[in-house]
Amino acid sequence: MGISNLLWVSSLLVTMLCVSNGQPLVPALFIFGDSVVDAGNNNHLYTIIKANFPPYGRDFIHHEPTGRFCNGKLASDFTAENIGFTSYPPAYLSIEATGRHLLVGANFASGSSGYYEGTAKLYHTIPLSKQLEYYKEYQKKLVQIAGKANASSIISGSIHLLSSGSSDFLQNYYINPLLYKVYTTDQFSDILIQSYSTFVQELYGLGARRIGVATLPPLGCLPAAITVFGGDSNECVAKLNKAAISFNYKLNFTSQKLQAKLSNLTLVVLDIYHPLYDLVTKPADFGFAEARRACCGTGLLETSVLCNAESPGTCKNASEYVFWDGFHPTEAANKILSDDLLASGIALAS
Repeated sequence: MGISNLLWVSSLLVTMLCVSNGQPLVPALFIFGDSVVDAGNNNHLYTIIKANFPPYGRDFIHHEPTGRFCNGKLASDFTAENIGFTSYPPAYLSIEATGRHLLVGANFASGSSGYYEGTAKLYHTIPLSKQLEYYKEYQKKLVQIAGKANASSIISGSIHLLSSGSSDFLQNYYINPLLYKVYTTDQFSDILIQSYSTFVQELYGLGARRIGVATLPPLGCLPAAITVFGGDSNECVAKLNKAAISFNYKLNFTSQKLQAKLSNLTLVVLDIYHPLYDLVTKPADFGFAEARRACCGTGLLETSVLCNAESPGTCKNASEYVFWDGFHPTEAANKILSDDLLASGIALAS
């Protein structure tokens, strides 16, 4: 089924599932992972991996940067809207993450985090193990706000989303001789999968029963990856895409085993690879003019602090671009990705 058909199916499913009182389809939304879903936690860390300055956020609400690695909304923001929320889960380290604001969930994600603990340490960001600690802390606050019984019901009925792994490969493994000289790509992938399995089981142990995990994107098609690893080619880097495909196969297989092992668990693998690959290789089919260069700066490498208000060449209309910076999609691309994922992830909300 093509993306256009999936978009139609997604819209139909949303229409069918919308309830008359306008309440969200699930009690809350919890988000874990890396910069693809970080809503501002890195703003509060001593790290250079930040996005809380222009031109980030220029197309977001009030045209202000929030710490999202995008010109506007993330795919997870659109997901929140698609399932009926009128506000987004606050970044857990932000001042908004207090009181009744926590009833819609929380975002624990951190840019340049990964399944591999050392990736977050390398960039002074929040590893998944610490994100889980914050989640435990959140649960105690939720009990105080909603009561123990209600808190338990909220946790078990809510969607937990995880997006991780890209930084492990692109910002650690492939540039770190302490890793690539010790482990083959396949061996390193196995380490990440073991970390994923542990994370899901710990999340399950904390009451989560609806978990969605995103696959790796086509790593070799990200503008910065082509620039750094592609030599003189302007094409997607085959070895990076091969690593992503192999990892995704293991992710699917491991998820099936976890689903069978853990009773009452709904664990859905959300395919990011193929829809983003389609956007990159056939941009005109989806209304985009540019898929090799990102909007920010030259579009070949810039991300985080390199994508700033002084970056020369930043495009005027980001909606024409698949990528906002060297690693992250634009709001326009995120909208398509989120709508596409709704069809495969609808089991999490039903």
